[in-house]
Amino acid sequence: MDVKTITEQEITTVYLSGELDHHNAAPLRERVDTVIRERRPKRLVLDFSGISFMDSSGIGFVMGRYKLIRSLDGELRIQGASARLEKVMRLAGLEKLPIWKG
Repeated sequence: MDVKTITEQEITTVYLSGELDHHNAAPLRERVDTVIRERRPKRLVLDFSGISFMDSSGIGFVMGRYKLIRSLDGELRIQGASARLEKVMRLAGLEKLPIWKG
């Protein structure tokens, strides 16, 4: 899985690409958590436009990053998710979190 991060002002955007599954969720989690702890952004944006497949590990990835960024008084936003991925996230209950656009 390829990951690119860009921080501008107090916003860090993580561009994800490839497959977000149980094989690469743990290393991705470590990498993104390191970025969060080092940069301490006010807003973390996870860009899913490059994700071709996601299983339940992806839901866990989003939930964990949400909890971490909130513990640092930041917010999480999701962008670029395909209609299929967004539907999976919403069905998993992520629609209850304030992570969509804005």
